Amino acid sequence: MTLIIAIRNLLHDKVRLVVTLTGVVFAVVLIAVQGGLFVGFTSATSTIIDNTDADIWICARGMRNFDITSPLPAGDYYRAQSTPGVLVVRRMVAQFANWKKPDGGTESVEVVGYELPGGIGKPWNVVEGSAESLNLTDTVVIDEVYRAKLGVKRLGDTVEVNGHRLRVVAFTRGIRSFTTSPWIFCSLPIAQTVTNMRESKFSYLMVKVAPGHSVESVRRGLLAHMDGVDVYTRKEFSHKTQEYWMFTTGAGIALLIAAALGLVVGVVVVAQTLYATTMDHLAEFGTLRAMGASNWYIYHIIIIQALASAFAGYGLGICISYVLVGLAEKGGASIILPFWLAASLFVITVCMCVGAAVISINKVTRLDPVMVFKGR
Repeated sequence: MTLIIAIRNLLHDKVRLVVTLTGVVFAVVLIAVQGGLFVGFTSATSTIIDNTDADIWICARGMRNFDITSPLPAGDYYRAQSTPGVLVVRRMVAQFANWKKPDGGTESVEVVGYELPGGIGKPWNVVEGSAESLNLTDTVVIDEVYRAKLGVKRLGDTVEVNGHRLRVVAFTRGIRSFTTSPWIFCSLPIAQTVTNMRESKFSYLMVKVAPGHSVESVRRGLLAHMDGVDVYTRKEFSHKTQEYWMFTTGAGIALLIAAALGLVVGVVVVAQTLYATTMDHLAEFGTLRAMGASNWYIYHIIIIQALASAFAGYGLGICISYVLVGLAEKGGASIILPFWLAASLFVITVCMCVGAAVISINKVTRLDPVMVFKGR
């Protein structure tokens, strides 16, 4: 019975119902997009680290994030190799460079060069061409989302990076950079050449731990065996880079504030409309009180109204959010809406609507049933 009364109350004024749902949908979409941006940007800052099959990363001391670091000398490579518990050591170059498009104009790119063979640090999610083609001379791989930005129309197009001619041999999908400079992948020697880095220099050492040894024990051994470097596990290095870009620069705080504002706006709109709906039916609630209905019975009706608004608004809002995420992906924006974020948003929406309903409950429970019979 309470369900029927609650639904009838909502449907009685369809305009007000639309306003209520619009407020919920707006809040859901705004929080989903801002939260998805936060997750997407956070993931993008460390995507190279997270998708590289290395247990330990070695970099110059004082490095604050993956994108900006100082070169390491050749001696560090050999010292790392001789450390007990180390199975494999591979070098990587990560440096910014200028990309000249085939039809003119330049773009900033970040060159990622890794050792062949072995593949630690190679591109993933290759959708056209082959990463193995990087074994060929003067070749490069880019992500398909940057084809227009970099002026590449098809495989085999020739471009210039810092004056060196390279040929595009493969496209990846979903490898987006947090900065405005797209990542491009090539072999270590090509990366050293185009970034004017000496052959004995490199940006990072990536270590695979031998079976029977713990990552932490090998990390401590590397620190004891090497000078002037920082040594991180993959998880530590990923978190360090994420924290730098998302919190030290203020970018993450801005996204979180925007998501919080979406929640506040949603609560205000939903609270106002649910309160107005309840006030429009004070006579009905007064009649129920006069007939002996308990406070809990009244609470039940109002909370069901709030839950119905939450379910309908969330359903519409999350569908719109996924459409926007798909459109953003095609446009190159890094928005990720994982299941855990969508589920958390559902809980937030329910709490938001129920919390807004509580505001109107106090008015109803203080209602004097005699007022109904007085015509007030």
